[in-house]
Amino acid sequence: MAEQSTPKTPVPKTPAPKSPVSKSPASEPSSSGVVSRRRLLGTAGATGLALGAAGGAAGYAAAPAAPTADRTALLNSVGADEAMFHGKHQPGITNALQAKGHLVAFDLAAGAGRKEAAALLRRWSTTAERLMAGEASANDDTDVARDAGPSSLTVTFGFGHSFFARTGLEKQRPIALDPLPDFSSDHLDKARSNGDLWVQIGANDSLVAFHALRAIQQDAGRAAKVRWQMNGFNRSPGATTRPLTARNLMGQIDGTRNPKPSEADFDRRIFVPDAGDPAWMAGGSYAVVRRIRMLLDDWEKLSVTDQEDVIGRRKSDGAPLSSGTGGTETTAMDLEKTGGDGKLLVPINAHARITRPDENGGAAMLRRPFSFHDGIDADGVPDAGLLFVCWQADPLRGFVPVQRKLDRGDALSTFIRHESSGLFAVPGGAAEGEYVGQKLLEG
Repeated sequence: MAEQSTPKTPVPKTPAPKSPVSKSPASEPSSSGVVSRRRLLGTAGATGLALGAAGGAAGYAAAPAAPTADRTALLNSVGADEAMFHGKHQPGITNALQAKGHLVAFDLAAGAGRKEAAALLRRWSTTAERLMAGEASANDDTDVARDAGPSSLTVTFGFGHSFFARTGLEKQRPIALDPLPDFSSDHLDKARSNGDLWVQIGANDSLVAFHALRAIQQDAGRAAKVRWQMNGFNRSPGATTRPLTARNLMGQIDGTRNPKPSEADFDRRIFVPDAGDPAWMAGGSYAVVRRIRMLLDDWEKLSVTDQEDVIGRRKSDGAPLSSGTGGTETTAMDLEKTGGDGKLLVPINAHARITRPDENGGAAMLRRPFSFHDGIDADGVPDAGLLFVCWQADPLRGFVPVQRKLDRGDALSTFIRHESSGLFAVPGGAAEGEYVGQKLLEG
C-alpha cells in the first residue's frame, strides 16, 4: 500500500467474427447491411452530450424509442470510451483507474504445454480485442454487455514464474521474475497467490467487466483452470467535476506521488527497454499483485489526528503534515520540519515518509489498485482492503526495496495484513496481426 492515485428494442446480431487480432475500418458495414456497432460508437460521445443538454434524466425518459440500429448511439461518453488493444505496451497499465476490476490467475491443465499455451493466448487476444472495441466475443457471446459499449475495458495478460517450467521455456524466464523475498508482515494464502497465467480486467461498467471475465474463463477451455479470482472497485468516472486522486477504504487519499507518464524518466522506471533482457519482454512491465486486508475496526478506533500521524498527510485533502494549516496534496513534504514541541511534523515511521522514492534510492513503481469488500466474516469484521497492483521495469528495484523498508517499521503495518501475493511478467503489447506473448511462445 505504498503512497500513491430505456426502451428495450431488439438489437441485430453482431457480424460474423473477424480473423484473429485484426481490426476492420470503423466505417465498415456489417454482413447484414446494418451499420457496424463500432461505427455507431463513434458518434456516441456527441450523442451523450446532447442527452445531457436535453435536461438530464427527465429529457432522457421522454425521448422516443431509438431505432434498432441506433441503440448503441444512446451511450454517453463513459460507455463509448474505448481503450486500444494494440500498441507498444499492453492496455491496463497507464490507463486511468476504472470503476470495476477483476484479477484472475490460471494454472495450465495437466499435459498442457507450450503449444496449448500459444493457442490460449491467441484466443484470449482475439477476445480481448473484440470486447475492448465493444463487439461481441467470437464464440457463444452471452450478450451480458450487449448495450454497454466498450466502457474503457482493458484486458492485460502476464506470465508467472511457474509458467516457464510448464512450457519448457525455462531459458526464457527473466531474472526479474525470481520469487519475491519473504516479508515479516506476510500472512500469505498460497492457494490465492502466484499462478501460471494472470489476467487483469478493468472497465467503467460492471457488466462489461463481468462479461470479459466470463469470456476469458470460457476461452480457457481445457487448457487452463482458474487458480484464484478477486473483484475490486474504484470511484465511478464522472462522479467528480474533475479527476481526483483516489481514496482507499481507510478514507485516505492514495496515489499522490504516483509516477506520471509526462515525467521524463517514466518509461525507464515502469517499462522494460527495447534492448532489455530477455528480448521478448521489450515494452513490457512487471506486476506485483497483493491482496492487502485493512483491519478497519482497529483503524476506525483511531482519532483523525492519530490516523494522519500514521500516514503523514492530512486526511481531508492529502496535504503533508509539514505544511501546517496550509498546503495542498501536491505541496512538497519537508521531512525535517518540527513543531513547537520539537517533534517532527511528519513522524519518523509515517507511511508517506517511508515510501518516498528519495528515501529508497529512487525506487519507484506505478500503483494502480482496486479496493475490495468480500463481505463480513464470522466475527462481524469486514473482509475489505486493497487489491494492490504495482508496475515497474524491475521489481527488485521497485517494489522490493520499498516493501523491505516498510517491513522494518511502517506505522501503517499495524492496521493491514498482506494475505496473498503474485509476481508476473507482462510482455509488451501485441502489434496488428499478433497475439500477446507471441514473441515468447513462437520465438
